[in-house]
Amino acid sequence: MESYAQILLIAAPVFLILVLSEKLYGYLRFRHAFRSMDTISSLSSGYTNVLKDVLGLSITILSYEWFYNKVALFEIKSTFWVYTAAFIALDFAGYWIHRLSHSINFFWNRHVIHHSSEEFDLACALRQSISVFVNIFSFFLIPAAILGVKPEVIAVVAPLHLFAQFWYHTIYINKMGFLEKIIVTPSHHRVHHAINPEYLDKNHGQIFIFWDKLFGTYQEELEEVPPVFGVTRPMRTWNPMKINFKHLALLIHDAWRAPDWKDKFTIWFKPTGWRPEGFEEKYPVVKIEDPYHFEKYDTPFGLPSRIFIWAQFLTTLGFLIWLFAHVGQLSLISMLSFGGFIFITIYAYTDMMDKNKSFLLFEGIKAVYGTCFLMGTEYWKPLFYENGETFFIAYLGFSILCSLYVYLKEITPQGSSDLDYASL
Repeated sequence: MESYAQILLIAAPVFLILVLSEKLYGYLRFRHAFRSMDTISSLSSGYTNVLKDVLGLSITILSYEWFYNKVALFEIKSTFWVYTAAFIALDFAGYWIHRLSHSINFFWNRHVIHHSSEEFDLACALRQSISVFVNIFSFFLIPAAILGVKPEVIAVVAPLHLFAQFWYHTIYINKMGFLEKIIVTPSHHRVHHAINPEYLDKNHGQIFIFWDKLFGTYQEELEEVPPVFGVTRPMRTWNPMKINFKHLALLIHDAWRAPDWKDKFTIWFKPTGWRPEGFEEKYPVVKIEDPYHFEKYDTPFGLPSRIFIWAQFLTTLGFLIWLFAHVGQLSLISMLSFGGFIFITIYAYTDMMDKNKSFLLFEGIKAVYGTCFLMGTEYWKPLFYENGETFFIAYLGFSILCSLYVYLKEITPQGSSDLDYASL
């Protein structure tokens, strides 16, 4: 946990710089609009994902180390070739996990956030799930465990494999010649993120594209079919926590309402998007039928409000970096409580981005929670240097005042745009 937090201390600002550099390039070179709400939503999803991982909010039922201890037939030295083989094995497992996530209703909930952006850029690469609390996919690495690949090797290779998937989330790199036959390129992954009928559920490879060619899920990007990005059931929210659980909420609703007990059980394991017969008419959900003619989700704000939203986003990054830098000095309850504060902060400002009146409630909860915890306990004391507590309380007060401005200026005149619970 501590070593991962140290890696994130470097990776988080680097990723932010790369994301903003891509946006600047797109604007200067092609005059592409910078949809800042989408970018902030994507990066905020990344915040929630790394925060969940650092806090250890997940369970692995059968870990790779357990498999290694139980089934390893050999013990091999950790040479360069072993690391290479482990990387390929991890990618093979990643292909099947990815494919299952697109194929089965229940598993789609763990992956839908990554596809939820209607843009395809480096920021959307950071839209990662917080809805997976139990990891059940370690068994895909059984072949590596049988051959005696040590857990330490997997621990080194896994983050490299993950970070290597960042670069190809861009529209600014065209086809790459002979590399198209070997590795996943931006062209391949544009196909994967597209909702065009020709492209749906194709190109599941993470580093190597030959898995898709071998197992029949490959599709080349066609010049005459420009990819359109997003999900066929659009999320219509910037709030990453709502996005994470919206598909699950629909499954729960449909299972509850299904008159047939068989449907109540099998809906979880049916192909992605399956609903009981007649439910599309009886309980309709907004769906994009024509990917070439639909309006992207947008919530316009005036300049002062946009500045405040960016300030909230960057301040939250500061909180995260501060937490990561102090992981080794904090107790578990200190980390969990401060992590909870960050989760509330993200929920509040992304709900504000949706122009939901309810954001003000969460902003108030954040202020009360932060003040009471800071003043009433010793758990957060190691996080603050001299006068740091005063600045923190000042931030909470300033945040409330600015939130009231946004509420009165941007939201009240238009009325609430809260998502209807039934629409989930």
